Amino acid sequence: MAATHTSLPLPLLPAGWSADKDFRAIGTLSAATQRNIEPVGPHFLAHARRKRHHRTFSEDERIQAQENVKKVEDDDSAEISEPEDPLMLQRDAKDWKGQDHYAVLGLTKYRYRATEDQIKRAHRKKVLRHHPDKKAAAGNTEDDSFFKCIQKATEVLLDPVRRRQFDSVDEHADVEPPSKKQAQKGGYFKLWSHVFASEGRFSKNQPVPRLGDEKSSKEEVEHFYNFWYNFDSWRSFEYQDEDVPDDNENRDQKRHVERKNNNARKKKKTEDTARLRSLVDECLAGDDRIKKFRTEEKAKKNKNKLEKEATEKKAKEEAEKAKLEADKVAKEKEEAEKTEKAEGKKAKEAAKNAAKKNKRVLKSSVKDANYIQDGGDPSPAQIDGVLNDVDLVMGKIDNEELATLAAKLNGKKSPMDVKAVWSEEVGRLVREGKLKEGEAKTMT
Repeated sequence: MAATHTSLPLPLLPAGWSADKDFRAIGTLSAATQRNIEPVGPHFLAHARRKRHHRTFSEDERIQAQENVKKVEDDDSAEISEPEDPLMLQRDAKDWKGQDHYAVLGLTKYRYRATEDQIKRAHRKKVLRHHPDKKAAAGNTEDDSFFKCIQKATEVLLDPVRRRQFDSVDEHADVEPPSKKQAQKGGYFKLWSHVFASEGRFSKNQPVPRLGDEKSSKEEVEHFYNFWYNFDSWRSFEYQDEDVPDDNENRDQKRHVERKNNNARKKKKTEDTARLRSLVDECLAGDDRIKKFRTEEKAKKNKNKLEKEATEKKAKEEAEKAKLEADKVAKEKEEAEKTEKAEGKKAKEAAKNAAKKNKRVLKSSVKDANYIQDGGDPSPAQIDGVLNDVDLVMGKIDNEELATLAAKLNGKKSPMDVKAVWSEEVGRLVREGKLKEGEAKTMT
């Protein structure tokens, strides 16, 4: 296609423009200053380096790339640098499940504590060292088996789910419990703390309580052992599953392998729970704090028991003392009642005897007064009448009145005197309503 040329006129000058006629200078340029200029910057340094070492652009870029790799390795050597096992370098990449991914990347001192950044840096370092292209450039064989192991280890450890499955079966992260001989040498709690710190990585409940030391309180120790006896673990064993066939033709074999894997996981979970409980039992058995707490508790119980026994003994003694006092008072009361009863009986007997005596005196008084008959012998009717009146009056008066009447009759022999005393008494009884008028016929 031919090119087309278009001519455009220049814009018109403004009206009244007079070119240089109207130009006026309003200032002057300053004098020139001499300065030394030094070449700087990365491009100049690269140019100078090429000139100095007589390198081409491609040679300089290759050498600089090698130096950068060495610099990266040197920067990471302080943190993620471990000697490589020659046997590990000869591993078959197909057996990736059997390899120690942390050892492949040089992170054995970190293991489950390794961060994502550390894993990426370790991967970069290993790739720079074992990349097949670098080995080929150095004249080595193009065996990329270990490089594939590096890639697989990084793939597993950067996947949170797969890394968790691998950490569940990473026996290299486990800490063996101390033997009895080691524990007896000292540092019991420090040795066992490492064990439980390692096992604590599987706990669903965080943070995990510490074992503590000799100064830990009873509540802290009991909380620690209660936590571990009720340990809730997320540990699983899928990583050790047998590979399930991917083909769709043999479905029965696939289901068989899945059932086999599930049963194997349950068995391993049960065994791991029993193993952990055995560890806790072993630590508890050698924990001197438990013995100390039991001794203190026993001493406290004994103290409480002694105090209780002393209190019961004191209460018993006080009860016995109160009972003795009560028995003493009851006995004294009983004796007093017996004495009072005896004295009352005696007084009653005396009163009875006195009453009998007074009655004899009353009957004797009328007998001695010739049954109140002046002269001659009284008739039987007179005697019966007087005695009946005497009995009637004695039946109406009490012992005191009986004694008073007897005292009045004492020594009187005259029928008139005796009759007067009796008449007075009858009159009193009539006035008091104890006798009716004319009831005592012989005494009026």
